[in-house]
Amino acid sequence: MVRLLNVYTISSFVALGGLLYGFEIASMSDIMGFSRYRAFYGNPLGIHQGVITSAISAGSFFGALSSSVLGDRLSRKIAIQLGTVLWCIGSMWALLTLFASSHRLIICSLQATSTGVPMLIIGRIIAGLCIGITSALVPIYQAEISPRKIRGGLVSVQQFAIGLGLVLQLFIQYGASYLQRTTYVFRLPWAVQTAPAILLFTGLFCFPRTPRWLARQDRWDEVLQVLAFLRTPDCDINHPLVLAEYKEIEEQIRFEREQELNSYRELFGPKTRKRLFLGMAIQAWSQLGGLIQLLYYIVFILRAANEDPNNPNPRRTLVYASFTYIIFTVATIPTILWTDQWGRRSSLLIGALFGAFWMYLIGGLFARFGQPNPLKDQANTWVIIGHPAAGRTIQASCYLAAASFAMSWGPIEWIYPPEIYPLRIRAKAVSLTTATNWGVNYLLALAVPSLLRTIQWRLFIIFGSFNIGAFIYAFFRVRETKQRTLEEMDEVFEHGEPVWRSFTGVRYTGRFDALVQEFERIA
Repeated sequence: MVRLLNVYTISSFVALGGLLYGFEIASMSDIMGFSRYRAFYGNPLGIHQGVITSAISAGSFFGALSSSVLGDRLSRKIAIQLGTVLWCIGSMWALLTLFASSHRLIICSLQATSTGVPMLIIGRIIAGLCIGITSALVPIYQAEISPRKIRGGLVSVQQFAIGLGLVLQLFIQYGASYLQRTTYVFRLPWAVQTAPAILLFTGLFCFPRTPRWLARQDRWDEVLQVLAFLRTPDCDINHPLVLAEYKEIEEQIRFEREQELNSYRELFGPKTRKRLFLGMAIQAWSQLGGLIQLLYYIVFILRAANEDPNNPNPRRTLVYASFTYIIFTVATIPTILWTDQWGRRSSLLIGALFGAFWMYLIGGLFARFGQPNPLKDQANTWVIIGHPAAGRTIQASCYLAAASFAMSWGPIEWIYPPEIYPLRIRAKAVSLTTATNWGVNYLLALAVPSLLRTIQWRLFIIFGSFNIGAFIYAFFRVRETKQRTLEEMDEVFEHGEPVWRSFTGVRYTGRFDALVQEFERIA
């Protein structure tokens, strides 16, 4: 008999935090193409649109930094619930901006402007605090409740949820696009964003805290009960798998306390400093490869490749963008199913090469067939006109670039950091790696609209080169972690073998398997 609540359903439900992230990407990337949005906010171009788009990344940066304190003190579960409250506040703040501006109400800083842009930015920053908290703590929660052999797949559900959020938000916007004459064309999609946050907040009351967080609080009876609930169908506290994992966690906690290690000092100490910088680098390279920015500004890119300046069709561009998001979502499924077989390292190496190829191809086609945009005051100053084959090739390349990212760097950037750090510093280290992600994301989201207007196709060449850099870094720095328990990571990173040996599947001692066999003999 299979219980409704198990490690699969819990991990999938908690991934609603990723759904919020996907909603937010799509809520701005597609709405930017609506004429009503541009008219309402004064046709923001270049740096002005960059400030609006990147506001959520700024909030996410600070949310990620705060996640370690909240996650350690309140528990991963309660901190995620706090994030959902911030999300609802941020989303409703943006809606209040629209309502107040439309009806000439005097509310706070709305007195200073009739467009509501400052209040919109504030709302996105508040919502960003939620994204920062959930993007750091949801993967930690998933990793800490998952069995070692399927941990990568369960944490990958976070990336699938991001893609699903993109798709759902886009379908909502397609329906709202028939309300072009009113502000509901973008008010309605922003309102719907609160629904999954409310669902996540409510549902978390039914789920347990992670056993490793409970162990840090010396709540050992609850640790055993939660492990039995997660690992066995009948909550058997005497099952060998439960007892082995319980003992491994107990030994790890005892070792940490005997060493009298200070988590903040150890974070930058010689043993974990390299691991900290490794996690930060993976998050940074993931952003610098440009695939996230492609999702942010896919409407601009597809319009530059396919749109007739004399006969614009924003709804058609929206449909083209929907294929990007659907492919991005579906391409995550193989990672969920097989990442624990093919590994983290190989995914990063292959994904970087494919990412570089598609970016170089997009940039090369824009350079060869593009020309200055004959229309002024447009988001794109470089467009392809009269070369439909080139436009369709760019469109297909965007789809394949999204698929490449969704099968490699997209999920691995969330899987890898939570699993490589010891429990005593895990929340703090992941908060810094996630803050790195959002810091780089903020700078790119701020700059890309201006760069698309100034250096144009050259931006894709730069992104392609960053992917080559990511490949080189991953080859020399990233160790394989598949199918190892969280408590075995010190052994993985300190065994002394060359990094690239992990690509061939170096075996370690298998301490967890030995513990299971020991308890099976006793039983």
